[in-house]
Amino acid sequence: MADAVPARLGALRLPVVHFHKTIRITVKRMEARRRAEARRERRQLYASLPGGVSRETLEAIAACESGGDPTIVSSDGAYRGKYQFSFGTWESVGGSGDPAAASEREQDYRAALLYAASGSSPWPICG
Repeated sequence: MADAVPARLGALRLPVVHFHKTIRITVKRMEARRRAEARRERRQLYASLPGGVSRETLEAIAACESGGDPTIVSSDGAYRGKYQFSFGTWESVGGSGDPAAASEREQDYRAALLYAASGSSPWPICG
């Protein structure tokens, strides 16, 4: 009988290995689907930007201004958020409150409005 136990375990080894492989493959596929969905959501977000501003233009400005960080605040507190809005500029494009506290989506939208109205001039170094 002592020999029967290892034989049973040996018989289970292959199905268990196959099961673990199936789990790894499934997890990789789920992660790939999540990344694809995130890319689709990002494209949809930028598809609705006003004034025909391209995603690439806004990404370049944000990367230069803030490294793309929507919560960043300049050292003197005058410029805030992903696009380093001043409070006055933020309010001029319909924003309220602190730009750095606004959602990234709202900051993108307000930056697109500003770019549509003024071009790159609000960002003299990064625009």
